[in-house]
Amino acid sequence: MSDQVDSDQTIAALQEEVAQLRQAVLSHAIVDQAMGVVIAYGGVRPETAWDVLKEVSQNTNIKLREVSEHIVRWPRIGRLPDDLRRALTAAVTRAAPATEPQRASHS
Repeated sequence: MSDQVDSDQTIAALQEEVAQLRQAVLSHAIVDQAMGVVIAYGGVRPETAWDVLKEVSQNTNIKLREVSEHIVRWPRIGRLPDDLRRALTAAVTRAAPATEPQRASHS
């Protein structure tokens, strides 16, 4: 009977791990898409877009995935929550070198 309990626990642990990995892959895809929007919006490099997303998340106290979801929906719905828009504009303005074009005045 102990072997069956051990097997059941192992299966349950593996199923939970698979669910967590699926969520991580989905989150990664959302963040990558948000980085693309930030690159297009701010004219910044990919590594800078990652830093911008982290800064926006920290400054708004909103999880990175949630910030990314808002930013990915932004081009489609045409609106970004005011606190996120302000934080994004500020982060892009700080992050973009003077030589890179900045379009941070867009809302």
